[in-house]
Amino acid sequence: MSTSTIQVAATCAPFESLPAEAPFQGLPARALDRRELCALVEELAARPELWDGHLNFSGAEDGGRHYASLYRDAYVDVWLLCWRPGDDTGWHDHDISSGAVRVVTGELKESNPRIGGEHLETTVTEGQSLSFGPDHIHRLTGEEPGTVSIHAYSPPLWRMGQYSIADDGMMRRLSVSYADELRPVDPA
Repeated sequence: MSTSTIQVAATCAPFESLPAEAPFQGLPARALDRRELCALVEELAARPELWDGHLNFSGAEDGGRHYASLYRDAYVDVWLLCWRPGDDTGWHDHDISSGAVRVVTGELKESNPRIGGEHLETTVTEGQSLSFGPDHIHRLTGEEPGTVSIHAYSPPLWRMGQYSIADDGMMRRLSVSYADELRPVDPA
């Protein structure tokens, strides 16, 4: 597998500080761009009082990763995810939404499909963020026990594309609800 660090950033552009009393009230009443989403997840990562009550590494009943919605309005959608080694989203996109992910603790592997070559793999470690546009296809995999990440999407997620890639290279897309658990639909 090839390794890429092109989309990983140690820090993002500053975001105006969110008010301590009602942090999400400080968000603009419009869709956020990739830079703003990245700054948002970085600020939220620095404020564990807003999300540490949602930490859970026991996983779902069927063994999936734990995730909790932290905030949702007409412009932005924010999630906390708790990962165990091997937790895997499978190949997916975010339909019309841009997004950003901040790894608060631990390590995630981001893979990007590549036609005619090895998939690109990027290790995103504690303190690093990545951002992407709606055209981005990837899969995220938990690499370490106790990994925590914060994800923000704008506009809010409604639909996502879930992909399978056959051994012969054929790619297929299935449209799924944002509320559905993302899982691999083909072998990793």
